[in-house]
Amino acid sequence: MKKNHRYNDNLLYIHLNDRYQYVLSSGIEFVEFYRALTSSLNYLLLLKHRFDDGDFNRHTLLDYVPNERISKLIEDDVGNYGDFCWMDFEEMEGLNVLAAQELAEILYLGHTKHHLKLPFYNQLANRYAYLAHDDGWFNKIYYRNMNDFYKMLSQVIPGKVTALKPEKNLLGVRKKRDYPPVNKEILKSLTSAFKEGAVFSLKDIEQNRVRLEIPLWIIGDYTNMDDMYDEFSQARLKPADERLVFDKKLKEWSLLGQ
Repeated sequence: MKKNHRYNDNLLYIHLNDRYQYVLSSGIEFVEFYRALTSSLNYLLLLKHRFDDGDFNRHTLLDYVPNERISKLIEDDVGNYGDFCWMDFEEMEGLNVLAAQELAEILYLGHTKHHLKLPFYNQLANRYAYLAHDDGWFNKIYYRNMNDFYKMLSQVIPGKVTALKPEKNLLGVRKKRDYPPVNKEILKSLTSAFKEGAVFSLKDIEQNRVRLEIPLWIIGDYTNMDDMYDEFSQARLKPADERLVFDKKLKEWSLLGQ
């Protein structure tokens, strides 16, 4: 899978809006989201996409992807679709009884990436509305239950650390270390930072034989990710606001404030 040229997986920006139940992020891709939350996804209703293997729904005049074919969407180059927007839904019957007003709201959501009303519909029983531009660069995701966000993040962070350069052991042999999920309660304790807008920087990880530290800077609320990157480049000249710490002996994550 090709990487979008603007996407940098060394940074993970998060801005949480709890009032409207969405999270803006840069640095998390669809494949990472799906791997963490696959058990809660049945069908995907495609609002903006370039996927050529979807099925067509005559009621909404939109394409959708059944569960057994989502893996093909994962393998596609969604980062180069431009806009990539979808909502999940439970059953075909629910999709086929959407009212005209509800469909209008959903089309508006996919077109503007803004809601007219919170995008959760009883007929669809949807848990998410996933709105991305250059997937991984700008993602706006609505969560019916914010616990799903923390579950996803708890797996994405160690997944990214695992993908970094292998460590050398005492014999100089490089070996990848698998990191367990971060305890969700630890991440929930960062909610105030996420509400302000914060960046985990994997390129600034510090580690030795016994621990690994991921620094986090609070940088503010951004919808333009170029501006966010510019602000981060200045913020990282100062000490981090928090550090997410992994104890290699205990195999546990903790939080270390500065």
